[in-house]
Amino acid sequence: MSERKAKLNRAHALPISRQCLALDIARSSAYRFPAEVNEAELELMRQMGIRALHPGAKTTRPNTSHKVYPYLLRNLEIKKVNQVWCTDITYIPMQKGFLYLVAIMDWYSRKVLSWRLSNSLDTAPCLEALEEALLKHGSPDIFNSDDFTRELKSKEIKISMDGKGRWIDNVFRLRA
Repeated sequence: MSERKAKLNRAHALPISRQCLALDIARSSAYRFPAEVNEAELELMRQMGIRALHPGAKTTRPNTSHKVYPYLLRNLEIKKVNQVWCTDITYIPMQKGFLYLVAIMDWYSRKVLSWRLSNSLDTAPCLEALEEALLKHGSPDIFNSDDFTRELKSKEIKISMDGKGRWIDNVFRLRA
């Protein structure tokens, strides 16, 4: 149970709906409690091999010889398509190993411009996705990435890099 949900007081004179508003939680969550799971069900899940997925592919490997570029997006208002693009690589666990998904995205429209799926962390699918995005959509003003900087520089695209551990930088902010 979340800490905020635990602070709800059903005996309080203030209605639950007002308490939810004050605690900034969804009112519907105040009336639903997680189902209890007994030991027999837990054992069945263990026998079936059901487990939580957790990081394990090590997709982020710093290259100490790689030039670090400044983060250009702090306090930047993104107002148009092709102003800022980004790329990210994620992995999909498979029965024997991983598949790697690279996507090129436009920050303003939140559109996936191109993507590739690969069974290795090779650079070729990343470069193919970049080339396809550039061919189909033109060039961005800024590209937020620590990948394929040589290709971006050759096309005179400004490069922005996140700091170490700044996964949040590629999470899109909602526009009003």
